Amino acid sequence: MTRPRGAATTAAGGLVTLAQKVDPRWAAVVVIDYQNDFCAPQGAFAKTGFDPAPLQAVAPAIRPFVRAARNARVPVIWVRNAYTYGTNWYLSDVTLEQARRKWRGRYIRVPVCAAGSWGADLYGGLRVRPEDAVVTKHRFNAMVDTDLDLILRSRRIRTGIVAGVLTNVCVESTVRDAFFKDYYPVVPRDCVATYEKAQHEAALSNIDTFFGQVTTAGEIVAAWRGGRRKDRP
Repeated sequence: MTRPRGAATTAAGGLVTLAQKVDPRWAAVVVIDYQNDFCAPQGAFAKTGFDPAPLQAVAPAIRPFVRAARNARVPVIWVRNAYTYGTNWYLSDVTLEQARRKWRGRYIRVPVCAAGSWGADLYGGLRVRPEDAVVTKHRFNAMVDTDLDLILRSRRIRTGIVAGVLTNVCVESTVRDAFFKDYYPVVPRDCVATYEKAQHEAALSNIDTFFGQVTTAGEIVAAWRGGRRKDRP
């Protein structure tokens, strides 16, 4: 990937500090799967025995974080699932076998993120703006068989700041692949969630050790504000 002009780097061309990684010149915020079927009390996961409260709890952090990104002129990319249709075009026999064994009827008896449904809509008052990009995925990993990588490369993005759900499933899967493709993943821990605290903490530990940098929304926003102050004459 071409290094943006003016990038603060090491001698090897890499970004080192958090401020360097989240610089608006080459960072984007990627919000994954913050949809009703995962987060709402009437969603598919709540209907099949999961308490969505931990996912709902991060909405008050995600909303201002997205606003701050826009104020800092950081692109916002929404990644949304489209899994279940009247006619199945995307769920393979492998996926459905796993669903039958482990997923409590979801994807088979209980539709998940059907195209055009309320369950597929964004949760918590979040809204897509005309200047935002929207990526549709059909697997946990947002880098697989989507145009996310194309969007990032076309904008010369080096850092994906990943928010959303689930920490240990779609967030971690996407972060891993982004790292393998030589992006810098940054994850604000207060803007991601999953249903069980132990799985959330384990995923964050795994990401921070092997695949990216775990921080907070406040630290990222402070870096953006610090950058604006430095840019002033």
